[in-house]
Amino acid sequence: MDSEVIEKFKNAVDDSNYIVFFGGAGVSTESGIPDFRSTDGLYNQKYKYPPETMVSHTFYVQRTEEFFEFYKDKMLFPDAEPNAAHKKLAELEKEGKLKAIVTQNIDGLHQKAGSKEVLELHGSVHRNYCTKCHKFFDLDYVIKSDGVPKCDDCGGIIKPDVVLYEEGLDSSIIARTIDHISHADMLIIGGTSLVVYPAAGLIDYFKGKYLVVINMAPTPRDKNADILINGKIGEVFSRL
Repeated sequence: MDSEVIEKFKNAVDDSNYIVFFGGAGVSTESGIPDFRSTDGLYNQKYKYPPETMVSHTFYVQRTEEFFEFYKDKMLFPDAEPNAAHKKLAELEKEGKLKAIVTQNIDGLHQKAGSKEVLELHGSVHRNYCTKCHKFFDLDYVIKSDGVPKCDDCGGIIKPDVVLYEEGLDSSIIARTIDHISHADMLIIGGTSLVVYPAAGLIDYFKGKYLVVINMAPTPRDKNADILINGKIGEVFSRL
């Protein structure tokens, strides 16, 4: 990793007062959570159905048991711990520099690291609701349930508060994201391939001074970046 680029990144952070971080699956790979599109990612593993199908609303409704089998086996990592990127972002927020984290991840690791203003575009595995009576259940309840998790009050099916394929994003989260990104003087895009829409389109609202892209693989925004770093995001942040 080029020390000169890291130095440039450090100086830009020092010069910024309204930083927004926009992150994806690559932020959590160093915490042991696999991403989707890399060679070891979920989309390159062999299943009876494609992962996009298995985490779709239709599949959840029509094949609920198989949905939860896949969901519990491949999408839940209760023992994962925040890495250097999560921790540094929480520090920057405490210092008053970072104003928001916008994440496509559903693992809750930013909150576990201490971040407060975390906008979860795709929901969270830590929030689960009965589809009948709307009672709340934590992740532990879902993990320990046999097969399809059922409400202990009314027997209704419990659904994770996770945005599945075919489902829309929360409009209030979108509005807050746009507000933060449009006010930012630095936008850090990290650990995301920027191919999932509408999430990836939200960065078009950035009109600030420094666009930083940190990712292992090329992204469609590399050409627009003021600072481009090809590397693991935890390693990059541990050098800040």
